[in-house]
Amino acid sequence: MVKEEVNNYRERTSLLTMDKAILKAYIIREKYTKEASLRLEAQGNWSLYAGSSVDTINRATPILTGNGSGSFFLSVSTYSRIYFELVCGAERLLLTERHLPMAGGYNFRDLGGFRTTDGRYTKWGKLFRADELSNLTADDLKYLSSIPITSVIDFRAQSEARRSPDKLPPTVHFTYPIAITPGNLSSEGIQANMLKTNIDSHMKHMNRLLVSNPACVRAFRIFFAIVQNNLSAPLIFHCSAGKDRAGMATALVLFALGVDEATVMDDYLMSKIYLSDKYDAFIAKYPRAESIFTVKRMFLQAGINQIKRDHGSIMNFLTKELKVDVVRMRRLYLE
Repeated sequence: MVKEEVNNYRERTSLLTMDKAILKAYIIREKYTKEASLRLEAQGNWSLYAGSSVDTINRATPILTGNGSGSFFLSVSTYSRIYFELVCGAERLLLTERHLPMAGGYNFRDLGGFRTTDGRYTKWGKLFRADELSNLTADDLKYLSSIPITSVIDFRAQSEARRSPDKLPPTVHFTYPIAITPGNLSSEGIQANMLKTNIDSHMKHMNRLLVSNPACVRAFRIFFAIVQNNLSAPLIFHCSAGKDRAGMATALVLFALGVDEATVMDDYLMSKIYLSDKYDAFIAKYPRAESIFTVKRMFLQAGINQIKRDHGSIMNFLTKELKVDVVRMRRLYLE
């Protein structure tokens, strides 16, 4: 894709798109200015309400009204996160930006707004996936404080964390270093992997290790123990690019919450779009290394297939190996 096409694709698919009978809507936040806009496809009159949290949305006075489809600038704070309810006839949608506007980050996303197989939705503003946090700006940190982020889980190796220490908002009270390093995911390991003749095979093998290597399984067990603590959220979990270790963690969380496999895969593949600004120049210079800096369906699928071979089903892996309390997870993170 050329740059313009990538940006257009990002705008179409990067944030919440909730499909019901007649209504599609999503919020866009500009990366640097953090200005917000509403994009929607609707039939008939609609009203948009806002608040600093889902629970505090002012449903008495709309911030915007309209008729039909369009793109609309939203006059809301650029320094704090806002949650919205869109009402169009009998339809009501909760929404906010899925892709967070981090000037110092790329692959920073909210796990809210996914429809589950039983018709519920994952909660907004509770669980966030991210790439490295070492380049976040003062405005980024102020924005994260408004959520407010309470906990951070870092999947990077100690050497990665020392080289690029996290910048965290003052609202963070708990930090958890849980190193996951299958196939040597450190910077040094990446350099070594660039010499491999079949990098795709290496990336598939790495995803298998993420769900079969005893050290990785133990790390994800600890991860879920933290996530299942109701004092942990709002929580960020991250690695360096936010696509492999954080990508598998996201997939496992969404599976635990009842999101279908096709949706999980679609979300995983979005890292290719979000990371394009970060890695495209490097890939252009070293095209053989592309697979290390992007995602492909076959990579996550290799991990999913490994789980099914070893445990019969993903749910068996979650409940028996990772000790996930599915009932508790869904009580905490589903609307």
